[in-house]
Amino acid sequence: MADSLNRPELDPESAAPWLAFPGNVLDRTPTGLSMETLSRARSYGPPGRETLLAGRQITDKDVEIPTPNGQLTLAVFTPEEQVPNAPGIYWIHGAGLVAGDRYGAGDALDLAQSPGAVVVSPEYRLAPEHPSPAQLDDCVAGLLWFADHADELGVDPTRLILAGGSAGAGLAAAAALRLRDEGGPVISGLILLSPMLDDRMTSVSSQQFTYGVPWTRMSNEFGWHSALGDRVGTDSVSIYEAPGRAQELTGLPPTFIDVGSADLFRDEAVAFASTIWAGGGNAELHVWPGGYHGFEQMAPASALAVKAVAARKQWLDQLLADTKH
Repeated sequence: MADSLNRPELDPESAAPWLAFPGNVLDRTPTGLSMETLSRARSYGPPGRETLLAGRQITDKDVEIPTPNGQLTLAVFTPEEQVPNAPGIYWIHGAGLVAGDRYGAGDALDLAQSPGAVVVSPEYRLAPEHPSPAQLDDCVAGLLWFADHADELGVDPTRLILAGGSAGAGLAAAAALRLRDEGGPVISGLILLSPMLDDRMTSVSSQQFTYGVPWTRMSNEFGWHSALGDRVGTDSVSIYEAPGRAQELTGLPPTFIDVGSADLFRDEAVAFASTIWAGGGNAELHVWPGGYHGFEQMAPASALAVKAVAARKQWLDQLLADTKH
């Protein structure tokens, strides 16, 4: 059984808030998100606009854009003192394809601070009410709008970064593959934070974490089944739905990937980086010892989280310096 597998210990400092979290289940009983708990999970949600913007020198506005599937809301976050020809970060929020909203962009705003980047975050449709490919269709539509309107947003269209966390990172990877294969704006960099990439869940790490972590195998199965239905694990799932299935990843922009060693997504993140390298591509991979899914948000002052966030910022700052005209 999966629960009998050895697995990495959680980093004690960053795990402390999680271990003290109300309702936390630390026994060996498989737990996770389900249809019965989805409404409650959505009510927790991201912090909301006021909390997200508190203490940040940022203005925001919502933009409604038409798509073949109806109106799509994009949140546009702009530094109050915007630099000319700023870089742009297109950020896709996480939460298992089934929850979250455009204000789940704290990681992106942190990354944007040093280079003065403009951040755009889409309110994409959620599963199970809207099965795949609704999520990716919305995310690509918002990205195309951002690229087309970069000039009026004060953004250099040659310095667009595509980024996301968890399920949003999987959607970012999928969007990068769709742009590569179908044409579209050139993306300068791809940032994948603890990416949800592979619906098959056959890796060792996908077997190790059925309990005792914020995102368990049960939750992951629920997210994938919500989006893909009975197609989960079958040959009818495309690389644009589960980019971890891609056997070649040539043509992607420079890519930053990070994940914790105690994260269900560890092995698929490592495999994605390895596939990029196998094709001669450019990827930087970090596997943080003892890091669990979401440790940076749960324990932002921990030494592990500080190191992880610093590594992301350093990579992005260097990439943008290399692409500055």
